[in-house]
Amino acid sequence: MIAVVPGIAASSPPIVKEIANPASLLQQGKLLYDAGKFSEAVQVLQQAVKEYQTQGDRIKQAATLSNLSLAYQQLGAWQEAQKAITDSLNLLKVEQNSQNLQIFAQSLDIQGRLQLATGQAEAALATWQQAAKIYTQLKQENGVVRTLINQAQALRSQGAYLRSVEILEEAHQKLQSQPNSLEKAVGLRSLGDSLLAIGDGKKSEAVLQQSREIAKSLPSNAELGAILVSLGNNARTQQNKAGAIAYYQEAVQLSPSPLTKVQAQLNLLSLLIEDKQLSTAETLLPAIQSQLAQLPPSRASIYAAINFAQSLNKLTTPNSQLPTLVQTRLIASLQLTTAIQQSRNLGDQKTEAYALGSLANLYEQAQNWQEAQKLTKQALVLAQTNNAPEIAYRLEWQLGRIFWAQKDLKKAIAAYDGAVGTLNSLRRDLVAINQDVQFSFRDSVEPVYRESVELLLQSQAGKADHKILDKARQRIEALQLAELDNFFREACLLGQSVALDQVVDKDNPNAAILYPIILPQEIQVIVKIPQKPLQHYSTQIPQAEVNKVLVELRRNLVSPTALNAVKTQGKQVYDWLIKPIESQLPENKVNTLVFVLDGALRNLPMASLYDGKQYLIEKYAIALSVGLQLLNPKPLEKQQLRALTAGLTEPPPSFPNFSPLPAIKSEVGLIAKAGVSTTNLLDAEFTQKALAKEVNQVPFNILHLATHGQFSSRAEDTFILAADGAINVKQFDNLLRTRDETKPEPVELLVLSACQTAAGDNRAALGLAGAAIRAGARSTVASLWQIDDQSTAIFVGDFYQQLQSKKVTKAQALRHAQLQLLQHSSYKAPSYWSAYVLIGNWL
Repeated sequence: MIAVVPGIAASSPPIVKEIANPASLLQQGKLLYDAGKFSEAVQVLQQAVKEYQTQGDRIKQAATLSNLSLAYQQLGAWQEAQKAITDSLNLLKVEQNSQNLQIFAQSLDIQGRLQLATGQAEAALATWQQAAKIYTQLKQENGVVRTLINQAQALRSQGAYLRSVEILEEAHQKLQSQPNSLEKAVGLRSLGDSLLAIGDGKKSEAVLQQSREIAKSLPSNAELGAILVSLGNNARTQQNKAGAIAYYQEAVQLSPSPLTKVQAQLNLLSLLIEDKQLSTAETLLPAIQSQLAQLPPSRASIYAAINFAQSLNKLTTPNSQLPTLVQTRLIASLQLTTAIQQSRNLGDQKTEAYALGSLANLYEQAQNWQEAQKLTKQALVLAQTNNAPEIAYRLEWQLGRIFWAQKDLKKAIAAYDGAVGTLNSLRRDLVAINQDVQFSFRDSVEPVYRESVELLLQSQAGKADHKILDKARQRIEALQLAELDNFFREACLLGQSVALDQVVDKDNPNAAILYPIILPQEIQVIVKIPQKPLQHYSTQIPQAEVNKVLVELRRNLVSPTALNAVKTQGKQVYDWLIKPIESQLPENKVNTLVFVLDGALRNLPMASLYDGKQYLIEKYAIALSVGLQLLNPKPLEKQQLRALTAGLTEPPPSFPNFSPLPAIKSEVGLIAKAGVSTTNLLDAEFTQKALAKEVNQVPFNILHLATHGQFSSRAEDTFILAADGAINVKQFDNLLRTRDETKPEPVELLVLSACQTAAGDNRAALGLAGAAIRAGARSTVASLWQIDDQSTAIFVGDFYQQLQSKKVTKAQALRHAQLQLLQHSSYKAPSYWSAYVLIGNWL
């Protein structure tokens, strides 16, 4: 994301310190390692190992071998690193006294790092757990805390988010009981960085502020500078740009470390560029350039130079004046050429790959395809041989763009396939991966999938190829899942699922599936009609124009008086998505449309599309799916429906922006009147604790929440309101998962009847999709905006009556309830009935 020093491992273990006076070779090796001169450190440490072996000093030989493994890891020399750490541990296993145990635990720390870096997360977890036991035995709390933070990362890389949080909580508690010291400040900073990586920005900030106070009291300006950079990164992640700028500027003023100063300035520079403050950004360039030139060569300083070159590259725009463009690119090119040479001098191939790829990108922008291609291929070989998938996927993507620009579609598709394959293999690690490679989901992941789809569809040249269409829609699904992973900062596990095509061909032959895809210059729609091969059609229209129409339609839908505008814009979207196949739908007896929506379309209710005479809901039942798979697609059992309902008529005083919902009692009463067995938590009874208790004790297959809530593209801002405050989407997820472990009965239906998507957030429906998937419910009904609560009560009553008494699908029950409002004299405007959407199993 923002920091500069690379590394995918958790908080790095210190190079093992000698218990006795360190030998000069070992000390020299440590200094070289700390300076980032890993290749030279290896040579010196190898000599030290031989010296200790000759002296017969097994303990010091083992400690030095651990350090040697650490240096090899930095160079990506995994086999050599493995041999060194194995030899170290074997020597230490012979004698077990307190001195040996400390070095043994530190060596285990280093082995865990190696295991995590080479994709053995489970083994790393076990190794760090073993190290933690030894540190506990030795009463070394700092060592325990470090291994706990490492364990949390190993768990996170396996998708075990909840366990990861528990471990970090334990680390936090242990740190609180320690006296103030530099090690405590460093531990809290590491913890704060880890909490930010899992998306807990507020807690991360509190921990970092505590670390800052300790560093101030010591005082330690070196550590304080590093903490301020972390606080800047936190503020930036939480969209507090002014705060981030202030932290970075303070770090520059306070830190005695030239590297920390440069890192803070580089983060400030990239933030100013992102915020389009280009003239202010340009004032930083001379100072950064001067300071970079004075840094001794190390991995950290090389990454800083690459970071600087990338920011320079972003400063140039197509409208830049030619002298400025040439000069800026020349400075960037010189920085990268120096970075490549320094990487080679240090023997650091991973860093060399990153620098070569960045230089190739400069050539790509200058349209020097031959040089760009040559350098990208060189970089890719280095990245792949050094186990650096987070760099490799970018290079495969870059190679794909270069081939595409030269009209070599076959090679371009192969390169994009490689990039997507690497991204998919990284899926669990994607959110916590090398944050130092200026990682940003929207800039660095989303375009890979979108461009890949565009390329696949372009390659058809007018003839429909079923395999290519299937590949294109699978790629859009992979993007949707990656977006949800990014939203939750962990891999979303979907469990056992069935392909949608199978559902419509066998179980529900009256449903058609539509996959609209928004590309830079067109909308493509892939369609699956029961028993038919995939087909597709497109409309040539720039993405900016599409988004403009979608945003205006969304805004007009909320207003009951904007009926003409809704019909006009709804007709436009109908023509893009439905019109080309409208005659085929009745021919194939289709009565339900399932949409897998893309981009800004997700914020729109498809029910409101207009064909010139009727709304889409008047002709079809409508459902949404997040992907091509459906979790256990079975109809709602026609057994007794049992609902756990929770409602809040008055929002808590701390949420004054939310209005009262007096009709909620009526809404809950209508559910019971429909014949559904209900357990109710109303107003003061509806607390987070009470809901958790009922979820685990009451038998139910429907969870109905009649309360304010908000969906956002940020998990931190996605919540529902209880009497005692907000229940965040992650807490809600946790609450329902505890039930999954104790109750075999699934949640068939989750209803969120008074929620809304965050205003001004064009990706807010991501939070709705995320909440739906992570709740583990087969189906979710929710509102995209808050509706008059009297009309909501009518809607809810009819919806449950349909579910309870008729042989209808959930999608048909939803349609019937929406039509009831459409035909009501007071609620016929789409603002009342179209906001409700059904996500997931429509059967």
